[in-house]
Amino acid sequence: MSVLIAAAALPCGLLIGLLLGALGGGGSVLAVPALVYLMGQSPHEATAGALVVVAVGAVSGLLCHARAGRVRWAAGATFGALGTAGSFAGSRWSAALDPGVLMAAFSVLMLVVAGMVLRGTRGSERADTEDGATGRAEDGARGRAEESILRVRAVRLREAVCRSLGKPTGSPTDSPTGSPTSSPTGSHESRASSGPHQPHSPRPHQPYSPRPRPRPLRTIVTASSVGLLTGFFGVGGGFVVVPALTLVLGLEMPVAVGTSLLVILINSGVALATRAGTGSLDWPLLATLAACAAVGSHLGNRLAGRLRPQTLTTSFAALVAVLALALAATTLPGL
Repeated sequence: MSVLIAAAALPCGLLIGLLLGALGGGGSVLAVPALVYLMGQSPHEATAGALVVVAVGAVSGLLCHARAGRVRWAAGATFGALGTAGSFAGSRWSAALDPGVLMAAFSVLMLVVAGMVLRGTRGSERADTEDGATGRAEDGARGRAEESILRVRAVRLREAVCRSLGKPTGSPTDSPTGSPTSSPTGSHESRASSGPHQPHSPRPHQPYSPRPRPRPLRTIVTASSVGLLTGFFGVGGGFVVVPALTLVLGLEMPVAVGTSLLVILINSGVALATRAGTGSLDWPLLATLAACAAVGSHLGNRLAGRLRPQTLTTSFAALVAVLALALAATTLPGL
């Protein structure tokens, strides 16, 4: 490994780890273009070497999620085991494919990733907008309730003063709002007192959504597709694994994220073992890249708490889209 390649591996590894730590996934999709265009690896060597970076990142992330109790070991191991056949087939298919076709297909994958990230960002922004509108409506209702309570208290205070002074309490001017009030328990007070007496009204409970019924055929097909993606492109595929675990197995999102790392580790391990005899890997380069990615992941975890998630995901999607277009422009004319 030359000095120039080592110098290129440092910032690339930091950027990949930074994205992994800040976004929880997606950074490994940049490993293949970095290995090919900045570090002089062939497409086949790059897709195989990226699996090393993916596996190291999966192990470090898996340990953190396991300590927090966000890993379903049985479900993840079963899902990963079902995807080993697809991972094996994807690795063999990728090794036999023309390098130009492989990179062109990878550019399409990057565009798909960018589109999925942008779609998720818009969905979260829409949810934030709806939550804000709901919060404003609740604040308005809470303000009207508090105003009603204050009116009732003012009426009762005036009536108490009038009784202590021996004055009648049923005159129209006794109401603080100028409306007639015939008695201490008149219609105005009864209507006001019938309003909510607590300034903080609890939100209605969301309807219970049962977990989807297990469908073995659907689970096998989904797991095999995820393994095929990992083996073919040399990426973790977290942008596919997490939704798959949520929809197919019914896991909650934090648990699905943690369990997906176990699935990624199994698939990448099988794919790496399949490619072990197909070519040599530059282990010093990959070790440097993985170490820098680990450091960048630690920094990304801190960065995630300081920046808006929408800003991070939009920037990542823009970066991936630009790289995908540049990759397609360099590979498609040669096909």
